[in-house]
Amino acid sequence: MSLSSAQSSEEWKQRKAAMALENLIFKKEDRIAFITLNRPEVYNALHFPLYVELAKVLEEIKMDDEIGAVILTGAGEKAFVAGADIQELSTLDATVGWEKARFYQGVVHRLEWLGKPSIAAINGYCLGGGLELAMACTLRVAVEKARLGLPELGFGVVPGVGGTQRLCRLVGRGKAAEMLLRAKPIDAMEAYRIGLVNEVVPAESLMAKAREMAGDILKNPPHAVKAAIDLLLRGPESSLDNSLVFEAALSALSFDNPETKRRLKAFLEKKNAP
Repeated sequence: MSLSSAQSSEEWKQRKAAMALENLIFKKEDRIAFITLNRPEVYNALHFPLYVELAKVLEEIKMDDEIGAVILTGAGEKAFVAGADIQELSTLDATVGWEKARFYQGVVHRLEWLGKPSIAAINGYCLGGGLELAMACTLRVAVEKARLGLPELGFGVVPGVGGTQRLCRLVGRGKAAEMLLRAKPIDAMEAYRIGLVNEVVPAESLMAKAREMAGDILKNPPHAVKAAIDLLLRGPESSLDNSLVFEAALSALSFDNPETKRRLKAFLEKKNAP
């Protein structure tokens, strides 16, 4: 390890320690940031302190050039996130509910627009706010026993952290309407069939598959990965013509990147080698 790398590693450890996380486990390994939602006693239910910590961790990841991908999972064997903390929900009125929903939306938006790919490793129940969080990730891999859904209507509540909007964009209005209005979870294979998750694996293979997916992404230059994510996110928000202009601009700019030039040259030299 070089002196600069050692200094960078030490600085990262000091910043991580300063965050004093109580609801998350955060580590960095092989250019991958691992975030574990750590409230297994309540199936990793989401509440205000957890979102605050997640916002801090995401900001740290965004600033750290050594991190190229993120894997997000839940502690324990039963749940990724079984939903919002019902104890917290039961205390809300309209004013506080609005304020918290907008704050939570901002944290989830930060994950979605991190500029680095994120993978939700769904290790069990993924309901309500948990599904909203997973849908903000770039990719999703689930264990066979996973159950995914938005059960909020059963409590008389409408999802407030992007569930109604991202679900439509991922699976289409018809299937989103069915999941939302029936308020019943679907199994992992159905989630795979409709495009809600990218892979379904046995429980013992979950983190290995997530690492494999992250590793495949990390083989590509970061500037190209970031541009591709930007295009995937911005495309549905614009007309096709505007999206194509944006795509052409980012594609053209990529040719000026030194890493692009190096890789194209290496490919041609290998191809033309005797």
